[in-house]
Amino acid sequence: MAKNSITKRWIINNLGVVVLALIVISLAVVYAIQNYFYNSARQYLISKINAVTSVLSIHSQDSSANFSAEMRTMLETFNEKDKIELMAINSKGRVVLTSSGFSPDEEDIMPDYAEAMESGEGAYIGRLHGGEKILAVSVPISSLNNDYSSVRMVTSLTEIDNTIKMYCLAVFVVFITIVLIIVAIGLFFTDSIVKPIRQISGIARKFAIGDFSVRIENDSDDEIGELCTAINHMADELSTAETMKNEFISSVSHELRTPLTAIKGWAETIVIDGGKNPDTMNKGVKVIVSETERLQQMVEELLDFSRMQSGHFTLQSATMDILAELGDAVLIYSEKARRETKQIIYNEPEMLPFVFGDKNRIRQVFINVIDNAVKYTSAGDVITINASEKDGDIVVSVKDTGVGIKQSDLAKVKTKFYKANYTRRGSGIGLAMADEFVRLHGGSLSIDSEGEGLGTTVTIRIPSEKKN
Repeated sequence: MAKNSITKRWIINNLGVVVLALIVISLAVVYAIQNYFYNSARQYLISKINAVTSVLSIHSQDSSANFSAEMRTMLETFNEKDKIELMAINSKGRVVLTSSGFSPDEEDIMPDYAEAMESGEGAYIGRLHGGEKILAVSVPISSLNNDYSSVRMVTSLTEIDNTIKMYCLAVFVVFITIVLIIVAIGLFFTDSIVKPIRQISGIARKFAIGDFSVRIENDSDDEIGELCTAINHMADELSTAETMKNEFISSVSHELRTPLTAIKGWAETIVIDGGKNPDTMNKGVKVIVSETERLQQMVEELLDFSRMQSGHFTLQSATMDILAELGDAVLIYSEKARRETKQIIYNEPEMLPFVFGDKNRIRQVFINVIDNAVKYTSAGDVITINASEKDGDIVVSVKDTGVGIKQSDLAKVKTKFYKANYTRRGSGIGLAMADEFVRLHGGSLSIDSEGEGLGTTVTIRIPSEKKN
């Protein structure tokens, strides 16, 4: 058993308290049983000795009777002498007559007699000089005859103690049975907790080294079952995130390699040409500048993403014309869409309310969304962009007739590193960043698609300045 295991703590704390409580209860029951039997025996002796004193009282009132003779006759004919010894004590406090005919040991004490002389009745439970445990009861009779001070009854408690022991044994058996039942139930209960926890601990260690293939067996519907379900779900998410991260690294590596290859290739071409061909020189410089800008954009995107993940990202907010930023984003991709024989239709409104926000980030949102629309459409497809005001919000929708998104992927497309289609270029963090930027402006970004090949609609809602 582990040093600080749950089972050990349960045994020490819970079971210890239960056992202590049972011991206290058992002792109380044993004490009650003993008192019951001893009190019953005492009451029985008192009733018997009162009967004797009643008879002696009758004899004392008879002037013709010899009280001493009557006392002797009563002791000799006492019908329970086999169980109870009846004694007569003289005025000097010495036992002068007994129903058994034997005088008691002079070393035996009689506290009950002393008590009877003081209070009118006395009882004593103790041991004789020989070791036998007895119950003695005394009552004074000096008022009946001056020669005698008291009568006393003594009975052995051996049989009563044996009966009490039998009851104590029964209580002990019940006590042990209860403890064993509690231990069995407790161990079963703690095992139902400890076993899954040990399983969780072992699997968590595998998670720590990057093995997300294992899952926890779960056949309970309690809190432990909920924990196992949550950890299995966490493993699914971690596995998915790990896969997406690896794919992201692969995708980014590819995205970086392409422009770097183009830059290196054209730089080598220009060096080899040595400026002899102006057309080659101009074309190469344009490609290098274009691919450098593309690299710069990717690096900025990665830096922004890193800042967002570390919590160091802040907005530079001011009153801005959101329509101007949308127009710039549309202008950036219009020529590209034309070259790829795709059509962008921009239904530009005359005026929209101003927005309090970071214009660079808002423009980046529009660029990311329009870039995705262009990226995931084919030649001949149409991208329709609308902007309007609704309930104090600026609503911008970008609808395309491109490849669309599977219903199973809709809930994941805004997740970082996730790409629904790995045949298209991109890092997989553009939509995640766009969604975060919009959220930081108090707005929302939603994505709808009826399915693959049916196009996608991205709707951006940002509160206007007058609404805030």
